[in-house]
Amino acid sequence: MKLHILGCYAATPSLMGNPTAQILEIRDHLFLIDCGEGTQVQLRKHKIKFSRINHIFISHLHGDHFFGLPGLIATFQLLGREKELHIYGPSGLKEVLLMLLRVGNSWTSFTIHFHELTEKDPIVIFEDTKVTVSTIPLSHRVYTNGFLFREKPKERVLNTEAVATYKIDKAYFKNIKKGKDVILENGEAISNTLLTLDPPAPKSYAYCSDTAYHPQISEWIKGVDVLYHEATFLTSEAHLAAKTKHSTAEEAAKVAKAAAVKLLILGHFSIRYKKKDAFLKEAVPYFSNVQLAEDGKLLTF
Repeated sequence: MKLHILGCYAATPSLMGNPTAQILEIRDHLFLIDCGEGTQVQLRKHKIKFSRINHIFISHLHGDHFFGLPGLIATFQLLGREKELHIYGPSGLKEVLLMLLRVGNSWTSFTIHFHELTEKDPIVIFEDTKVTVSTIPLSHRVYTNGFLFREKPKERVLNTEAVATYKIDKAYFKNIKKGKDVILENGEAISNTLLTLDPPAPKSYAYCSDTAYHPQISEWIKGVDVLYHEATFLTSEAHLAAKTKHSTAEEAAKVAKAAAVKLLILGHFSIRYKKKDAFLKEAVPYFSNVQLAEDGKLLTF
């Protein structure tokens, strides 16, 4: 699992950095999470293939989280895209995008599937044989969701020494990795536990951007490997956090602690702060394993 942070600043683009956008690489998927202005340039800069993006998740309809999406769709068209595109986001997103396409007479030659969200409780919005994606209801000024990405358990790992010892034919390998026992020609049953090793534990990633302090989040993301949580303000500006329904670094750390996550990444920083060290200093007393987001940062888990 890899996380490319393309933009991690709040509100307006600046020389300091870009508005929110991320690419999550998980089990052969490239998921784009939010799409603020400048996302296309960041994708180019970090050599991420546009053609591999088939699912886009938009948390809410504030510009710093989706104003880059119309341009990205237009670029997909210019590049001759043929694969269908799935977009998950709040009700109203389809109307906005189709209006721009209509006014500009810029209809795409590829199919766009809109999955508009209105539910106030967590729901599964994507699932295949490898991954599930669920919503995380957040508390912001407009309808907003975070997203929880979970790997499904992988096949068991073949114990090559044991297979050789029992002289197991290759024809059985596929079923062995699926957890099945083997019956030898002499009738002897070989337990799967003797022929395989446990696969790596499934990874999980929770994305929570633009939310007031919302303790219930911790119940929905218990034990995830990585939590990205907004920290727009420091506690010295807690009054602004309350007014705009954003979180402080301290509040994000409290959510991480209550959820018993393994790693907390702070992001969505207000550009009022010229240095980010204070965010780390404020969070660590409440949750020790903290990293600060950076535009262009690549994390591998």
